[in-house]
Amino acid sequence: MNSVVRIERVFKEYLLGEQIVQALNDITLSIEPGVFLAISGPSGSGKTTMLNLIGCIDRPTSGDIYINEENVSQKTANELADLRARSIGFIFQTFNLLPVLSAAENVEYPLLRRSDISPEERKRRVDYFLDIVGLSKYANNRPNQLSGGQRQRVAIARALAVKPTIVLADEPTANLDKATGIEILKLMKKINEHLGTTFIFSTHDQKVIDHADRLVKVEDGTIKAFGVRDAEYRWNLARVRNLSDIAAGETTE
Repeated sequence: MNSVVRIERVFKEYLLGEQIVQALNDITLSIEPGVFLAISGPSGSGKTTMLNLIGCIDRPTSGDIYINEENVSQKTANELADLRARSIGFIFQTFNLLPVLSAAENVEYPLLRRSDISPEERKRRVDYFLDIVGLSKYANNRPNQLSGGQRQRVAIARALAVKPTIVLADEPTANLDKATGIEILKLMKKINEHLGTTFIFSTHDQKVIDHADRLVKVEDGTIKAFGVRDAEYRWNLARVRNLSDIAAGETTE
């Protein structure tokens, strides 16, 4: 099976003042289509950096990243923008909705730069995905007329409207109460199973980890462990023995 995401020997460095900070150190990882995967780790571990690289928002200092088996590491800014518009949906902890637009207009917004999608198709997608997240009757409401959970549902519908192969979610439950967070996670899991969309989360929230079927533990810019749920939905979590193990699927207790 082809990978939806493949990361090969990736390093990422930032210049902080006059100091070079290594955010990721020799990361190798392969993610298969249709998974519900959590990248977990403490603040500063590199998990958000990894998500930004997968989302083509940032570039690696060295190494290669493949999205749907296409090397994106050397693409131009315009090529990356086009790839994001067609293949990647984003969900943020702060929702990132445009306050002057209605729920329906927020969902439609990323489709406006797609010349291959007609106005009729845009409307059909907006209606369809608002229905999937249970917000059809709130289509004309602006974000300030919606609860936090409803705003996150709009953000999910917006991410799905481009019909991406990957949805990236950065701490999607951080600004929600526990009950609403669990409700949102169950909705995303249902969408994952129904549409086969790959979900990749950056999180330190145990609720998100509890709903994942894959787990990547990151610490100090390196992958420390990789976990897969078994048939009884228990973790088979293994330490990474060396940096190439995780791509080859070889781990050890």
